[in-house]
Amino acid sequence: MNNDQLIAKLADQARLAARSLRASDYITRKSALLAIADEIERSRVEILAANKEDVERERAAGLNESLLDRLLLTDSRISGIIGGAKKVAALADPLGRVINSRKLENGLELTQISVPFGVVGMIYEARPNVTVDAAVILLISGNAALLRGSSTAKKSNEVLVEVIKRALSKTSISKDVIQLIPSDDRDTVRALLHARGKVDLVIPRGSAALIRMVVDEALVPTIETGAGVCHVYVDKDADLAKALPILINSKTHRPSVCNAAETLLVHEEIATKFLPIALNALKDANVKLHCDSNSLKVASGLGVEAELASEANFSTEYGVLEMNVAVVKDVDSAIDHIAKYGTQHTESIVTENTDTANHFIALSDCAAVMVNASTRFTDGEEMGFGAEIGISNQKLHARGPMGLEQMTTTTWIVKGDGQIRK
Repeated sequence: MNNDQLIAKLADQARLAARSLRASDYITRKSALLAIADEIERSRVEILAANKEDVERERAAGLNESLLDRLLLTDSRISGIIGGAKKVAALADPLGRVINSRKLENGLELTQISVPFGVVGMIYEARPNVTVDAAVILLISGNAALLRGSSTAKKSNEVLVEVIKRALSKTSISKDVIQLIPSDDRDTVRALLHARGKVDLVIPRGSAALIRMVVDEALVPTIETGAGVCHVYVDKDADLAKALPILINSKTHRPSVCNAAETLLVHEEIATKFLPIALNALKDANVKLHCDSNSLKVASGLGVEAELASEANFSTEYGVLEMNVAVVKDVDSAIDHIAKYGTQHTESIVTENTDTANHFIALSDCAAVMVNASTRFTDGEEMGFGAEIGISNQKLHARGPMGLEQMTTTTWIVKGDGQIRK
């Protein structure tokens, strides 16, 4: 069986199994999620052992620390996965929502309701937590899942899917609604992307290179999740006592994720006051600095090691403890810089000036804007979605963190009493 045939077989199995989802009520789907959370709790030792095998193998193979961090599961991260599944289960039913309704002059009654996509493929790198996040979000939104993780997380993903299937086998929902695509052969990605008619939607989650490959290669419709070249702009009217912890949290809380900040922009009127504080704090946090000429002079005067930033630096999503620093003339210069180098993910402004904040919001063409808050809050769980299937930078269908509602489409129901079109 070649890879095209394999994907077609898995998709057909998933679509058939999805009937058990579409025919189920919300209580049944919610119970399935809670069963998954319980089974993960019971399987902690098994999951951690599989993940340890992946991490040790990839560390020996020279995988960088940023990707190792994405790959790593810890006891607390498993608790987070369990908590996320329970939070999703506590949300309102995303299916059957009435989006629109009206009655026409000819007596026809129109109702637009939310329904599942059908069979959704996920292509993702490293993070085994995505296996569970995607499974629970797709399951409770009535979708079957074809999960194609990376070979780096092979054992972790295999065990997690087995745990999910064990949980589903105790419910009325078919365990075949979750399918794991083998990660040993890279060609399975191509086969999934070309499975038009078998797969309804593909969502990539990972590096900019992965996302671009999926968008360029796919014949199946895709939702484009995006890279995160995120900025923190500290305005002349900023409260610097707020600005410093926002900056440090945005960069260092978890530098490997897409909502970590990659560039600090500072208004020139407060540069001499704020930059010494910021640069020393970033130095103390072991952040490697790439500075424009103005901020480089300040760094040199402080004895803080830094190098001159290039054009390429300002466009880079580091994913590690590296950051760009630049001085800008005003809020409009900050907006111009972001428009040139950003990826329309998350931008943060620190200011006590409401008019300036509103101006920044109006002109920041991105999925999320933070005002006096860390970029790290662009996250499904933090925003109350329970978990997320990814963060979309695109403008069609979904933008920002994608939760249950974003994993549905709509159907029009037209009820008549014998009407025919004239």
